[in-house]
Amino acid sequence: MRHPRCILRVFCVAALLFAGSVSAQTTPQVDSLRQAREAAEMRDQQRLLELLDDQQALESALDKAREIHAQAVRQDAALRVEASAQALNGAMLASRQGEQDAQLAELLSALSRQSTEVRNALGDSSWLTLGDVPLPPQLDAASVLEQRHLEEVVDSLAALTRATGQASAMTLPVADAGGNVSEREVIRLGDFAAFTENALLASGNETGHLALQPDTPNEAEQWLAPYARGESRTMAIDPTRGSVLEALLQRPSLWQRFHQGGYVGYVVVALGILGLLVAALQYAYLLLVSIRVRRQRHAPYALQPDNPLGRVLLRFERLDKQQTPEALEARLDEAVLAELPRLERGQPLVKLLAAIAPLLGLLGTVTGMIVTFQAITVFGTGDPQLMAGGISQALVTTVLGLVTAVPLLFAQTALSSRSRALTQIIEGQASAALASHLEAHHNPVTAESEHDHAPTLA
Repeated sequence: MRHPRCILRVFCVAALLFAGSVSAQTTPQVDSLRQAREAAEMRDQQRLLELLDDQQALESALDKAREIHAQAVRQDAALRVEASAQALNGAMLASRQGEQDAQLAELLSALSRQSTEVRNALGDSSWLTLGDVPLPPQLDAASVLEQRHLEEVVDSLAALTRATGQASAMTLPVADAGGNVSEREVIRLGDFAAFTENALLASGNETGHLALQPDTPNEAEQWLAPYARGESRTMAIDPTRGSVLEALLQRPSLWQRFHQGGYVGYVVVALGILGLLVAALQYAYLLLVSIRVRRQRHAPYALQPDNPLGRVLLRFERLDKQQTPEALEARLDEAVLAELPRLERGQPLVKLLAAIAPLLGLLGTVTGMIVTFQAITVFGTGDPQLMAGGISQALVTTVLGLVTAVPLLFAQTALSSRSRALTQIIEGQASAALASHLEAHHNPVTAESEHDHAPTLA
């Protein structure tokens, strides 16, 4: 036992000397790389010398090495067994794959494609993802069609179909318009809508990232609270899965439509307001005059200058009655004509604005079409939104012109009717006064008798 150890020790010393001599001959460029290796070799040689000096430590190291070797042998055997099992499984799968014909392979491909399409469609915009309804499995990695694949796909599709006709209540985090997230009671109505008691939920959201609609249409909002509280079984849904709801949300208000008319629309509305204001003031004046004229007709001998009829009769009383009937009639017509401007005041302006409003609407239509054609010239017809501004202006200005002209025409007709009625009353009373004077002039006895019993007019 001593001889082998001595020989091994001599060999180790020689190896150390040889390593030192070789390292001395190396070039400076590789010294840094060799130093690390030489240090490791020195540690190994030092450990080997220590083991040679300590017989017990050497035996312990040998036992440990034998144990590691045995463990490696066992692991190798286990790996060989596993490799054999995998090879056998691969051969079996290859055999089963070979047994399947082209129809089963095509069925697997179609099943995988349909399952993927259903998952993608539901993941993008379906409300069914809010519940616990299972989605079809992913079959992209499946190379052999198995019975469980068919069962999973059919069961998931059946569950999804049942869920589309059910209303489910659940509690989920929902963000409001200010971004504040809170737990809310959410009702999922099949695959058509999801809503809270106060508002619809925005479509196309994933679970945990729901948000309230910024502006729920009134057509749907009135049904939410009764349905959520169980007071009603009626609910408004969008059968187009969001298209109608989006159209309602994008529907402009009356104020927004007014702004779509542009500067021409502003001018039309301003002129319409001016015409209606003038018509209202003049009609109020005519109503006041009608009341005073009616009061004057009930008191024909107490003439008042606060109404046209009283002023005409007062002027007739002040005339020289010795004039010819023709002169008196001319003077009386002059007095009636003097009252007409006040009675017909504002009518020409209202009539003019009623005629101008449709023309301005037509002007806005032409300018809007010019804007539309300019957009078509620059951008083409690929994007309809680029032409929407000009078309909106063209249509809205026409509507504003017609909407302005119609009430102005009614106002002008009302003013004309009221003033014509007053004019006819004044002319009739004036003619009656002239006829009474002429009759009294031709029948002096009767006139004197009547004069004795009637009060004076002035």
